[in-house]
Amino acid sequence: MRFHPSEEQRAIQDAVRGTLADVWPAERLHAFVDGEADFDPDSWRALMALGLGGLLLPEDQGGAGLGLLDAAMVAEVAGQAAVAGPIGAQMLAAMIVAGSANESGKAHLEGLTSGDTVATFAFGGGWLPESWDATPEAGSVRFVQSAGAANLFILGTKGGGIALVEAGEGITIEPIKSSDRSRRLSTVTFANARAHMLFAPGDPFVARIFDAALVLLAADALGGAQYCVDLSVGYAGEREQFGQPIGRFQALKHQLAQMALEVEPSRALVWYAGYAHDAGLPDASRAAAIAKAHLADRFVSVARAAIAAHGGIGYTWEYGLNNWFRRSMFDRAYLGSPAVHRARAADLAGW
Repeated sequence: MRFHPSEEQRAIQDAVRGTLADVWPAERLHAFVDGEADFDPDSWRALMALGLGGLLLPEDQGGAGLGLLDAAMVAEVAGQAAVAGPIGAQMLAAMIVAGSANESGKAHLEGLTSGDTVATFAFGGGWLPESWDATPEAGSVRFVQSAGAANLFILGTKGGGIALVEAGEGITIEPIKSSDRSRRLSTVTFANARAHMLFAPGDPFVARIFDAALVLLAADALGGAQYCVDLSVGYAGEREQFGQPIGRFQALKHQLAQMALEVEPSRALVWYAGYAHDAGLPDASRAAAIAKAHLADRFVSVARAAIAAHGGIGYTWEYGLNNWFRRSMFDRAYLGSPAVHRARAADLAGW
């Protein structure tokens, strides 16, 4: 079987990449990481104008009617650019709300689709659904992205349910100092917050939501790792030493080839995980776990190698490569470590 992205998927990636080139150049990223803002509204509006908020929403409900594989293509480009803002959560939010029988929650669909209503994940306790321990009535969740800008929190509730919690009364936000400054994190405390219960604990749709989040996180890591490879290859062709580009030296050639070798085969894991989810295949959960585990490790490994390939400049704050290394560390830890998901994959395979 030969699998390649379709022309439509390539067009989606090109549109997102072109938009980010305009609204999220390196200078904007550097300004964001140097500042204290929780969110970048200009880049968010530009991305939402592409229809990303409704990407996974059925066409008869005002969305594009596309699948998780298409959303993963978007997340990959976002990872390449180290985008700020909860893009993955926003793309999934409309699908989550539309899939629920809760009619009051569906009042938010229009805002989620347009991007005027910002949604972010709040999965806490342990990372896996069965270990979530918060409720809208009481509980705290750490590592919530762009909490200060969020209008809605997709809260993983005690026992493995999902609630849509409205920002405002009953919500306390405490920023966290984190290594990844491209995505600002907070601890969010819930105390009798206004909420819509979307899925009860044990509902099989919750597992699909979690799997989808893993696939988008793996796609973000893929994009970040590819950026590190591309940047390193470009630098090796420009930087000269002893009268020639350093990319001509065999030791560096081998290092760059190893980086590419780590990234390119991993791409198939993300593609298959998105495809399996869309097709409802029996191994979809295992594919999502494997993709997250493998891509998270590869991103960290390749980001480290990229810094080494650049030499001293790779370690400087001004050059900016550190932003992708920091992002790789968050991608590795968020929603469960590679070890956790390899163990899950083994369990799901019956090993």
